[in-house]
Amino acid sequence: MATPPPLLRIAGLLLLLLVASASAPTARADLVITRADRKVDLTSHIVRVLTLLKVENSGPEAVSQFLLAFPNVQAKNLAAIRAFGTEGKVKGPSTVLPIEVVQPSGVPPELTFFSASLSKPLEKGKTLHLDILTVFTHSVQPFPEEITQAESQLVVYQDSAQYLSPYPVKVQTLSIRLPGGRVESYTKYPNTKLADSELKYGPYEDLPPFSYSPMVVHYENNNPFAVAKEVIREIEISHWGNVQITEHYNIAHGGAKLKGEFSRIDYQSRPYIRGVSSFRHLIARLPPRAHSIYYRDEIGNISTSHLWSDSKKTQLEIEPRFPLFGGWQTTFTIGYGLPLQDFIFNSDGKRFLNITFGSPMEEILIEKLIVKVVLPEGSKDIEVSVPFPTKQGQEVKYSHLDIDGRPVVVLEKPDVIPEHNLYFQVYYRFNNISLLREPMMLITGFLLLFMACIVYMRTDMAISKNSPSYLAKVQWDEVQSIIQQIQAIFDQSLAVHDKLEASLRDLSRSGDVQSCKAARKAADAQFKELAKELKPLLTTLQSSPQSYQIWPKVEELVAKERELQDKLMTRHSTVVDSFEKKLRGQDVENRIATQQQKVAALRQEVESLLEYISEI
Repeated sequence: MATPPPLLRIAGLLLLLLVASASAPTARADLVITRADRKVDLTSHIVRVLTLLKVENSGPEAVSQFLLAFPNVQAKNLAAIRAFGTEGKVKGPSTVLPIEVVQPSGVPPELTFFSASLSKPLEKGKTLHLDILTVFTHSVQPFPEEITQAESQLVVYQDSAQYLSPYPVKVQTLSIRLPGGRVESYTKYPNTKLADSELKYGPYEDLPPFSYSPMVVHYENNNPFAVAKEVIREIEISHWGNVQITEHYNIAHGGAKLKGEFSRIDYQSRPYIRGVSSFRHLIARLPPRAHSIYYRDEIGNISTSHLWSDSKKTQLEIEPRFPLFGGWQTTFTIGYGLPLQDFIFNSDGKRFLNITFGSPMEEILIEKLIVKVVLPEGSKDIEVSVPFPTKQGQEVKYSHLDIDGRPVVVLEKPDVIPEHNLYFQVYYRFNNISLLREPMMLITGFLLLFMACIVYMRTDMAISKNSPSYLAKVQWDEVQSIIQQIQAIFDQSLAVHDKLEASLRDLSRSGDVQSCKAARKAADAQFKELAKELKPLLTTLQSSPQSYQIWPKVEELVAKERELQDKLMTRHSTVVDSFEKKLRGQDVENRIATQQQKVAALRQEVESLLEYISEI
């Protein structure tokens, strides 16, 4: 017998007590299920249960509804439920039956009931065939919850070996389809058989209402547990001939989390052994005439994708940048275009979009799906028809050349599965004249631009050479030219300072006093040459009426630079004299310490003044 996690065992015991207490007040004798065949598909992480019922009305009155019961622990994971019915002893074409949640009187709150409304009342003695499809999410749990890279993924599933119903059941069977691989354990009852990848329970006969026998299957399942935390699907309609689809995915592996470190070398050498629980690709089935398909993430385009297309479908195989193990996640975007005529139609003076709601990805669970339908600017009288409940809203999106913005229909739904990939419709009114709005805006814009160019080319924009503004501009240009020359001279002067500093460093290394004196003599000559070049420039700058703002700073710069030269020369003489007297290094440092500080401060002031003048 299987050994499920403690919470599952407790839940099973509670259900036994609950259904035992609920059976008496809720049992109904008017309907009898003469046969119930359940088929559970566990090949994926999305559990699909197809229940085939043959129902007979043995009561005195006609019945117009059929009740379906689920434990709350199971009903909270119910993502979809559909019922199909046909009356007669021989099963024929069936019709879809509307289903709603009901709360019959006298039932405990731990059970959830659904009511399937029959297309016509079932008379006494008549027989009804019902096909009930239920789809559950998060019902297959990894056990253990953490595995290493080389281990296979084991999961556990809990249900009842007997069909839980408020009606008596004469004969019932249960067939569970497994994905293959090993089966660790399963609950054994009489008439239980495991053959290949199929587990069978029953047949069981003459079951009272609310029969429940806890059943647990612990088995291997390495199929992709693709769970999208959020998917934003944007459908943008352009009446110029295209419907653009953009889908943003945040996908995680919902299986057993990876324990320990991941080895890329082991994975690449033996991916089907050292990464058996991971998945490395997803399949998206796109409409047949999809075009301009791309697949990218935050880094850029992802080239690891393959595309197949024919007249019936377009299949895109995408491979993330890294394999996904349990708990790992990735984000990416796919986009493609569709022909407008395949999805936009006319009805009663309105246009309507007819397109599928869910994701084109195979076997993916979307915990939160947001579908945004971007209609053309100017659309009005918007109506939405969706085959299941959704949260609806509207917003506005602005794009290029938009004035009022484009109306956006926003649909939001949790726990979306492949069974929700049904067609929905968005109806709206749109005038074809609105198509000319943006082209006319472009034509008008270019026309105004060309007219402005013509006016500009034919207009004399020159300023008179005798005007005060022109003269002021010429004078300011002269000032700027002089300032640039003065800056160049001071830059040369600072370079000479650096050479004197370098000669002192060479003196401290080599002790060559003569070379140091020669460097000073050369520097003194360069200072005199620079002073000759600077003098006429200063005279011209001082006489210019446009230099009233900058002249004080230039005058200060000249004074500081001359002081810096004097201090630098004095320090140079002191060092050379000390070396000639063969004083110790510490004595030399003590003699020039004060001079060194003054030179550094003056150098900083000169550089600051040069930077200030440059900004002006």
